[in-house]
Amino acid sequence: MTMERRLIINCDDFGQSQAMNQAIQHLLEENKASSATIMTVAPGFEEAASWTARRRQPNVGLHLTMTSEFETLRWSSLTGHPSLHDQSGHQYATVQEFEQKAETGAVLKELDAQYERASKAGIPVSHVDNHMGSLYGMETGRSLIPQMLWKTSRWRLPARLFRYIHPEDPLLSSLSNIERPVALASSLADMLGVPIPDYLLSHPFPVVEGETYDSFKQSLIDKLYRLPEGVSETYVHPGAEDAWMLANIPNWEKRVWEYRLLFDDDFAYGLRDAKVILTDYRYVEENLKRPRIRSAVKLMKAMAQK
Repeated sequence: MTMERRLIINCDDFGQSQAMNQAIQHLLEENKASSATIMTVAPGFEEAASWTARRRQPNVGLHLTMTSEFETLRWSSLTGHPSLHDQSGHQYATVQEFEQKAETGAVLKELDAQYERASKAGIPVSHVDNHMGSLYGMETGRSLIPQMLWKTSRWRLPARLFRYIHPEDPLLSSLSNIERPVALASSLADMLGVPIPDYLLSHPFPVVEGETYDSFKQSLIDKLYRLPEGVSETYVHPGAEDAWMLANIPNWEKRVWEYRLLFDDDFAYGLRDAKVILTDYRYVEENLKRPRIRSAVKLMKAMAQK
């Protein structure tokens, strides 16, 4: 029996700037993207939150943000704990610095503060993910996935993780010894009652050498025809053309491309022709939750394996 192939297209970095807000609001209004995740610490948060709350937009999640990567656009934590900041008083510019220096207790309080700010702003939070993967332990091995999943379970929300590795994914399939951490994380999510998608699909964040809008578009359309069965998520960082951002934010051209792509008739045709169903985290929440007791047994078995 052939399963459906469903795709979540999530717009990361909602609230980062006016240009990001403009693009993401437009995509959500026109149902060209499945969802977005909002940064409660970023300069454009209040504008994005006001729009979301006014519309009662049902598909805006929380982009847990522990890093501030741009030299010309910085932000700080909500709690102000010194272990969460660099010498400038902003969140760390790199994931490696965050993993090395942030105190776990301070991180947990910051996660709560970011969720509470989104909720108090009137946002009906739909799901949770993490800016730059800072909680995943990819740089030094210090993973805070268990703590993130525990908080997410308390908030009764789905989360961006994945239970399978798509062999064609350029990032995840290249990581060595990733199978066991993925099995542990997905089993823990199941045990805690946190629904997650089946796959996470990545694509290069910057413009790669020789890449054009047309070649980028074709690469994404090609992926639609090779999408695995089940529910996959991919993420984009769409932005409207903005003179300041184009001058000051690295790889801003790719953000403009991603905004343009989701309105492109060729991409829309590819979705239909490949029989890919655009879906969101409501589907994940309603259909992908696993039995918790069975998941606990699975987790213990995974932990026992060497």
